[in-house]
Amino acid sequence: MDKANLPHGWKVYAPLLVLFAILVLLMPRSGKFNYDYRKGAPWMYETLVAQFDFPVLKTSEQLQAEKEQASSAVIPYYRYSDNIVNETLAAVRAAGLGKYDSLRSGIVRIISDIYAKGIIETGSGDLPDISEKDNDVIFIQREKRAVQVPASEVFTVVSAKERLARGTSGLQPGCNGDSLCLYSGIYDLLIPNLIFDRQTTDLVHEESVNFISPTSGVVNSGQLIVSKGEMITSEIEQLLDSYKAEYESSFGYTGPRVFLWMGNALIALALVVILFLSLYYTYWRVFASFNKYIYVLVIFLISFILAIFVEKADPAFLYLTPFVLIALYLQAFFKKRVVLPVYIISLLPLLVFSHNGLELFLMNLVAGVVAIYVFIYFNKGWQQFVTALCVFLVLMVVYLGFRLIDGIKGFDDYRTIFFMFLGSFLIVAGYPLIYLFERMFMLVSSSRLIELCDTNSKPLLELAHKAPGTFQHCLQVMNMADAAAKSIGADVPLVRAGALYHDIGKTLNPQCFIENDSTGTNYHQGLTPLESAKEIIKHVPDGLSLADKYGLPDEIKQFIVTHHGTTCTAYFYNKYINAGGDPDKADDFYYKGSKPKTPEQVILMLCDTLEAASRTLKDYTPKSISSLVEGVVRSKMEAGQFEDADITLRELNTIKSVMKDYIQQIHHARVVYPKRNPPVKGS
Repeated sequence: MDKANLPHGWKVYAPLLVLFAILVLLMPRSGKFNYDYRKGAPWMYETLVAQFDFPVLKTSEQLQAEKEQASSAVIPYYRYSDNIVNETLAAVRAAGLGKYDSLRSGIVRIISDIYAKGIIETGSGDLPDISEKDNDVIFIQREKRAVQVPASEVFTVVSAKERLARGTSGLQPGCNGDSLCLYSGIYDLLIPNLIFDRQTTDLVHEESVNFISPTSGVVNSGQLIVSKGEMITSEIEQLLDSYKAEYESSFGYTGPRVFLWMGNALIALALVVILFLSLYYTYWRVFASFNKYIYVLVIFLISFILAIFVEKADPAFLYLTPFVLIALYLQAFFKKRVVLPVYIISLLPLLVFSHNGLELFLMNLVAGVVAIYVFIYFNKGWQQFVTALCVFLVLMVVYLGFRLIDGIKGFDDYRTIFFMFLGSFLIVAGYPLIYLFERMFMLVSSSRLIELCDTNSKPLLELAHKAPGTFQHCLQVMNMADAAAKSIGADVPLVRAGALYHDIGKTLNPQCFIENDSTGTNYHQGLTPLESAKEIIKHVPDGLSLADKYGLPDEIKQFIVTHHGTTCTAYFYNKYINAGGDPDKADDFYYKGSKPKTPEQVILMLCDTLEAASRTLKDYTPKSISSLVEGVVRSKMEAGQFEDADITLRELNTIKSVMKDYIQQIHHARVVYPKRNPPVKGS
């Protein structure tokens, strides 16, 4: 596949058509209020006039203030007790008044008048504090009716006694009403007949808090909302918010439905095209890997579905949704130059279809960029919580920026802040899904590759124990391949893992290879060149069998198959020919592997050959090293080993330059330490 030309084949365009169809089907079926505005900014559109009647919605601050006011304004309910009144009057009629017995009927009448207004419960416990101010009221329930009366019109026990004393004194000149009521025990008979009803009070109070009207007025059709160029104040913003809510809930799209479908189709087409072009310009080789290609499309679709359906359920939950995971899911399988543009495109549905699209888009974009960088260094175990904390802090900074633009409006929205905090730490819970994606799409994540590079893994420990020379060779090849991969932007974790495992087949017969011959015995002594060649070549199929045994991914197996390609075991082939062998039977001296197809496989083939060949040099001058590197690369190209590889001549030249410098550094000359002269005797 050539980057200069667009990719061909149904495997490229059929998935795009399927994605396009899904996007069209999932898009909203109603229109959107197509005005963006912000308090403190001018109205940039034409003068807006109401096209229909709509209620003016109270702001969240107004509703909260009214709820707090309703919560603090508790109107108590009291039950009027006729039984207490009757019992008290009966007791008064039987009380001993002595020489003032003639005043009994008058006293009964006064008490009846007092009870008619009611004596209220006061004092300790959970009884409400009732003052006798004109603006305090209570409800009295009597005969299934609740009557609202001023608190000043009812009596407390103290005020009832005072009223009774004054009334009794007025019944007869010279009568001390207070003394008479005290010594006759009438004071003790005065008990409250208005009993506090806690259940009814709480029920009515709860209803008054919960059923506060969400509207504060009505704007009629034809009334001016905002003029072009007018500064958007708090009042105008409230009108615009109310108009927008009514438009989207009751009216929505009013044109022909076919136009709505066409508009959705054009937006979906734009998203699909820009996604395709971003892949083409940043990582065109992805089209050759069907599984990776489908994975990118699925990740984009997941982001689209989250933006659409979470917005439908509750826009506030968008602050809870961890869109940053999209960036990490992409980073697990792709290089950063691919991740960022695809992540930005994946956030576009959030910008287009969400109410606070700009705010949410910018918050998640900045948080995603930070997460991509931080996760490189904090990606293992508890360190992932550091990444989550960094994401939360970045979200808060951007959120604070928008709140400052709004004049700190809404910054005390602790629910949104909690959602952002929880959503940030959902990253830790959601990231392990990459292991599921690995299985579903048969991919190898960067985390998996890093795990494979652990030299304490069982296959590498066995290689180091049985074939230490080969193990050291693999380590050196890994370091060389690392430098080469970085120079051309190849997949570094992949080529490092491939380098460590490419010669794993030598574990089964380590003495066959010169780097493991520590005893000085020659394994190939007594073998014909053909037999020796077969033993050497056998390490490739042996490596594949061990890779299957240890469950190594297919990407690593490809390095085992391609690191020799279809080259010849030249040493034994030359011995065979020099001994008079038949050139027509030379096929047995060639590896039966595959030619490299990716830049990473080309790098490993070159590094493997150069690391071994560099040990045969007599001297390590820049000229000899350059000649070695040029010769190895030229021989591979002449043998057609790079015919199927997606690598350019520029990349090959870069790799050659890096290899020359690297070999020069690892074989640099050492300074000879001077010996100390022996001390002079007698000194």
